[in-house]
Amino acid sequence: MGAKSSIEWTESTWNPVTGCTKVSPGCAHCYAERMSLRLKAMGMANYANGFEVTLHEQTLELPLRWTKPQMIFVNSMSDLFHDAVPDEFIKKVFDVMRGARRHRFQVLTKRSERLQRLSPDLNWAPNIWMGVSVENKDYAFRIDHLRQTSAKVKFVSMEPLLGPITNMDLQGIDWVIVGGESGPGARPMEPEWVLDICRQCRGGQVAFFFKQWGGTNRKKTGRLLDGRTYDEMPEARPEAPHQDGLDLAS
Repeated sequence: MGAKSSIEWTESTWNPVTGCTKVSPGCAHCYAERMSLRLKAMGMANYANGFEVTLHEQTLELPLRWTKPQMIFVNSMSDLFHDAVPDEFIKKVFDVMRGARRHRFQVLTKRSERLQRLSPDLNWAPNIWMGVSVENKDYAFRIDHLRQTSAKVKFVSMEPLLGPITNMDLQGIDWVIVGGESGPGARPMEPEWVLDICRQCRGGQVAFFFKQWGGTNRKKTGRLLDGRTYDEMPEARPEAPHQDGLDLAS
């Protein structure tokens, strides 16, 4: 359940959970749902349940066995904070991430209320980057929930960006990713929406990453914004020397 990724802002994916349900407009054309159903039709064992939320305990320790340090997107095919994922399983995922500190893990959720509620009970470490998805101004409250967590690196993914998001409070946020929707039925993204978010990031000294314009042919529309690419990343937090593994007493 780990694989090299073509997502521009990460290197690999790790899916200890697969499957999800829709919670807001950004979910309407979910790529993970399409892919899950395709993998089920291909007979892939981990997708026998299609897009139903499924835990894969046997994959939990995979990152501990990956020797090359890398950026890992956690649950690209699900949402770790889905109501169907038990608290204890979420804590196990966090323990593995903390134990594999040679990697940087990127966790992304739309269920920011549960993230905020569980944050005090989670085993945070500097290599765990926590993010929330915000597709339009109606869901900017997720940024407030994220800000109240104990994550050392906090980021916001605005993909698919479905409307303008003005006058954001980016205090305490380290990174913003913006991208247009791609694939069948892709909804348009206006350049001014993106440029305004870029300006807000500049004003708040927040790293800005522009992923894509999207559309039905994302390779054709490309990644240039105002004539250039934006591949900024949050500054890595320094860590004390340690030994990777599940001895988490520290």
